[in-house]
Amino acid sequence: MPYRPLTLALALALAVSSFSLAFEAAASGARPGRPSSVAVPQQAISPAPGLPPPQRLARLAPAADPEVLDLALDAVRCAQAEGVGRTAKRLAVIDYSRSSLQPRLWVFDLASRKLLYKELVAHGQGSGGNVPTHFSNADGSHASSLGLFVTGSTYTGHNGYSLRMDGLEHGINDAAMARAIVMHGAAYVNEASGRQMGRLGRSWGCPALRKAVAKPIIDVMKNGQFVFSYYPDQAWLAHSALLHCAASHVASRDTGRHPASS
Repeated sequence: MPYRPLTLALALALAVSSFSLAFEAAASGARPGRPSSVAVPQQAISPAPGLPPPQRLARLAPAADPEVLDLALDAVRCAQAEGVGRTAKRLAVIDYSRSSLQPRLWVFDLASRKLLYKELVAHGQGSGGNVPTHFSNADGSHASSLGLFVTGSTYTGHNGYSLRMDGLEHGINDAAMARAIVMHGAAYVNEASGRQMGRLGRSWGCPALRKAVAKPIIDVMKNGQFVFSYYPDQAWLAHSALLHCAASHVASRDTGRHPASS
């Protein structure tokens, strides 16, 4: 059964907190998606230990946007504070703000502090052309979804060896299981043919990989690892419960990294 880590009461509380954070950010001119510092409840649950500092991920993947990596770690901390993925050792970050013809998927081994893969990844037909601009949680949209996912089991289906993904953000990606949004390999993830078309081929919303790397990536990402999909969608950045929970602010305070700074 898919994870549903946030209780109704907590979800409502986080929604109120997120609205307040978005209002404060707008009033202060802070960058969207990086809330102003707020008081952290003393009873906040600590996330699982062992996550690398954001600067370490940026050093491992200098081509990636460091702020996107920061957001990914914020979301992971919050999920782990809620008891989800506390034993996760790997994190995949997808930056959909980049061209599909550029590597925009990074797979990190959080335990050994290594970058395992930097790869092309396709987005959904319903999300747009070379650079996607539309994201959806709706069945039949054929669009990619944003936010944090935890991985499940593998299976072999229509697209070959595939990895189930469970969306952790209510209304943003929590229909992923029902929509069969999975990680799989595809022949249309081909740089040479993509350059002729001006974009990679597209999926029905799945993060599709080159066939040559699909199996090894799926094997390191299966069974309780994290996938974070990013695009500068202002509504999601302002209201995502996993980007604005207490655990993220605790981590920012403890590492000296202000959430509103770069």
